[in-house]
Amino acid sequence: MYSRFPIEVALIAVLLSGCNNDSQPARPTEQSSRLSVIDSALAPGVDHSLVSVDPRAAAYYNNPDAVNTGKRLFQQYNCSGCHSNGGGGMGPDLMDDVWTYGSRLEQIHQTLVDGRPNGMPSWGNKVPDQQLWQLAAYVRSMSLPQTLAAQNSPTPSQTPAPIPPEVDQDAGWAPPQATTNDYTTTTRGPE
Repeated sequence: MYSRFPIEVALIAVLLSGCNNDSQPARPTEQSSRLSVIDSALAPGVDHSLVSVDPRAAAYYNNPDAVNTGKRLFQQYNCSGCHSNGGGGMGPDLMDDVWTYGSRLEQIHQTLVDGRPNGMPSWGNKVPDQQLWQLAAYVRSMSLPQTLAAQNSPTPSQTPAPIPPEVDQDAGWAPPQATTNDYTTTTRGPE
């Protein structure tokens, strides 16, 4: 007579052998040690926005090689499939001044690494980090006035300008002057 007991024991042993607490992390160590970037500039009870700075971004300012390499990678990874050479399509327009998740290099890099809801995939475990920074530099350069002014063909963003550090030195959102609420005090209603 055939007994299934040894087969079941062997199956359980195989399944349990996969449960190893010392297993390697799913993300590369380079990604797990990266700094966190603040996605939203608004913080309740603070009169200015919170801005995080990633020191790795400094290497990509005033760096035409990084921007041109990012342009090549943008084409090779078919980013135009969604962003249509930066002019928008299924994905958002990258040549305007509307940046839902922030226009700083750090924030664009974070978008590439983690992805975003409703369509932007995460590339953090698939593309080397240096290439993600180069892509971020090219994406940021698309909305620069110098890049837009150099547009001399029907295909946009073909002559990208390097990113001057000044464009990302904005301290973020602050309440407009002469507002009725300075966003730092608490007002009381009628008692």
